[in-house]
Amino acid sequence: QVQLVESGGGLVQAGGSLRLSCAASGSIFRINAMGWYRQAPGKQRELVAVITRSGGTYYADPVKGRFTISRDNANHTVYLQMNSLEPEDTAVYHCNVKAVAAQVGPEYDSWGQGTQVTVSS
Repeated sequence: QVQLVESGGGLVQAGGSLRLSCAASGSIFRINAMGWYRQAPGKQRELVAVITRSGGTYYADPVKGRFTISRDNANHTVYLQMNSLEPEDTAVYHCNVKAVAAQVGPEYDSWGQGTQVTVSS
């Protein structure tokens, strides 16, 4: 099992910045993709950004040019730097990690508990 601990959410004014962190621990042999999703009230959870083990990245259109995802493989941690925040970015942000517990075996999909990001206008 993989446990994820998120931090860094909070309240910020429009135009401000926040940095989210997500640290993974537990039965980890290798972490493949790491990502961030968000869910706003009354809306479905949506992908924000993903980063592969080799550093390849993907961003959802609404956050391109404003958010940056990065990872620290040695410490099993993924970050999301959010700049130029807008009220539309208000949501609960969840970390997602796809990891394997052994050299040969299935990939596990783990989710963090979520951290609230609120952007005031």
